[in-house]
Amino acid sequence: MPNGPLSLPARLCLLAWDLDPTRAAPVVRAGALADLARRGLLVDDDGIATPRDLDSRTGDPALDGLLELVSESFPHGWRTWVTLHARYTLDAVREHLVAEGVLRAEKHRVLGVFPSVDHVLADTARADALRTEAHQVLSGATHPDGTTATALTLAAAAGLPATATGTPPAASTEPGFAAVLHELEAALRDAAPAPSLPKGR
Repeated sequence: MPNGPLSLPARLCLLAWDLDPTRAAPVVRAGALADLARRGLLVDDDGIATPRDLDSRTGDPALDGLLELVSESFPHGWRTWVTLHARYTLDAVREHLVAEGVLRAEKHRVLGVFPSVDHVLADTARADALRTEAHQVLSGATHPDGTTATALTLAAAAGLPATATGTPPAASTEPGFAAVLHELEAALRDAAPAPSLPKGR
């Protein structure tokens, strides 16, 4: 992967790049939840996404923002968190990708009055490398690491075009994480509407 690895939600943000943000947000949120669960910072407490330690941080603004949101909110199950305020996580991941030079933020005004920002893919090689990696894994040409397998599992559950060519490999054999991943997959299947045309970001 050029310029170092991307986080799980950042990979999903790029794999879902052509989707309307309302469809992309739950995919990116599911990636962030899975990332926090894999790190052991969010644990499953009888179906509830629960912070293990209220003071833990990852150093990733999107993940830390979600961890703080979960810590300060009324308890919810994993499926609820996939869509609840999911746009916050998508926006945080995009801001981080802008800082990394993967995206470019272009400011403009809607109707000449309301400030808005469109995100443009600046590092197309990074996005192309992700799609190539996805096709290689799904075709059986390469064996993925845990992050890639998890990303492709969630992308497939959301019906992303990048996963249309095959079946994702098993993402984890660890029972606790496998159960969380199953909940996230189910939430993405429920949230995914019929494919829509790309819209402005």
